[in-house]
Amino acid sequence: MVVALVASSCVIGPITGPGPGGVPPGFDLSLIDYERSEVFLGEAARSYGSADPLSADGKWTVIPDAQYQLFLTRLVVNRPVDPADFNGTVIVEWMNVTAGADLPNDWTMAHNEYTRNGYVWVGVSAQAVGVNAAKVQNPARYGNLNHPGDSYSYDIFTEAGRAIASDPLVLGGLTPERLIATGESQSASRLVTYINARHLDEGVFDGYLVHSRGSGGSSLRQAPLGSIVPPRPGFIRDDLDVPVMVVQAEDDVIRSNSARQPDTALFRLWEMTGTAHADSYTLNGPRDVGDGATDIAMFNYMRNPQSLGCDKPINAGPHYLILQAAFAGLDNWLRTGVAPPNAPRIALNPSDPSQLQRDALGIALGGIRSPHVDVPVATLDGLNDGLGFCRLFGSTTPLTDTQLDALYADHDDFVAQWTASVNAAVAAGFFNQSDAANVIAAAALSDIGN
Repeated sequence: MVVALVASSCVIGPITGPGPGGVPPGFDLSLIDYERSEVFLGEAARSYGSADPLSADGKWTVIPDAQYQLFLTRLVVNRPVDPADFNGTVIVEWMNVTAGADLPNDWTMAHNEYTRNGYVWVGVSAQAVGVNAAKVQNPARYGNLNHPGDSYSYDIFTEAGRAIASDPLVLGGLTPERLIATGESQSASRLVTYINARHLDEGVFDGYLVHSRGSGGSSLRQAPLGSIVPPRPGFIRDDLDVPVMVVQAEDDVIRSNSARQPDTALFRLWEMTGTAHADSYTLNGPRDVGDGATDIAMFNYMRNPQSLGCDKPINAGPHYLILQAAFAGLDNWLRTGVAPPNAPRIALNPSDPSQLQRDALGIALGGIRSPHVDVPVATLDGLNDGLGFCRLFGSTTPLTDTQLDALYADHDDFVAQWTASVNAAVAAGFFNQSDAANVIAAAALSDIGN
């Protein structure tokens, strides 16, 4: 390492070289008065076993294995430049490794909520794939990192939370008041297992947002140790002492509806109609600085959808807008004790739960409603097919001129209906007020009804 380092307990940093580090935020953070830093976290971790088979209700009693393993991983921090802008909440993301390297999926989808309101975001390299990929990408910077295997990932995530909460070196001197753990897709399944196995013993996190989970959790322990796989369907335990939100895209509902849970005093399930696990915002969101340009692009993709070489053009729905409202709702829940609204469930076909009930345009019934589905200019679907990750990207089928003419008398009529639907989503708590003007402007600039 060519830079001088300061060590505090098990935290080393700030890491400033050699070479680029962290995970790219997608744009220059200085444009929005944020900055990026990075530290290394070193400690000993244990894996966990269970004397009894893991139960579907998530109420597990796990036993730490005897042997500790040393690890050295990284924490990537995006924070306000001015400490006075920090709102006290830290989003701690279990970074996703499905593509073979760390990806900050929730930062990508929800960073406008974070940066407009002064959150700190910390991405944790919790899994071996992410650490090993970083070592290959930049051996001079990351060559000393060490991950003993994903059986130890749950302890590593705990130690990351403890370091964020207690060591000022991690956040550049900022003092956190609340830690929200989050993870999307594969990372969401890891979080399900973490919540069931470790939360009540550790108590590190003040709340959880589980984003696009599957029907069960990830393995508690895996090769080369003895494998312990949770059952499917598998639920999040209902005896927790902190709030949990589960946010599901339309296709997530199809794949995991067997693990649906009722809302409780500390649990909310949101199902987002007309959305897909990944979509056009997944591709364009990393460049979104919150000035409305990406909202216009997303609207236009409903009329001229993007292609990834899949069977159909990909989804351009309101996933990112509803997810941002979920983070705002969870943060307010922790601050005030006022829970986010209960949300209706997407309607399943009673005779075949792998199919959704749909209207004459093919739009799913029920769930969280948005102008994208109630004032439609396209049929937005969570399903697609093709090579690679196509099945995760959903589809967009623009409505024909004949269909649009039947729905809207003229452009003013369309914009009036769209605006009313946006305002209804804001009033219901499913859109943020800070997004409303840009989403309305995107519709007003369109040629729908002309």
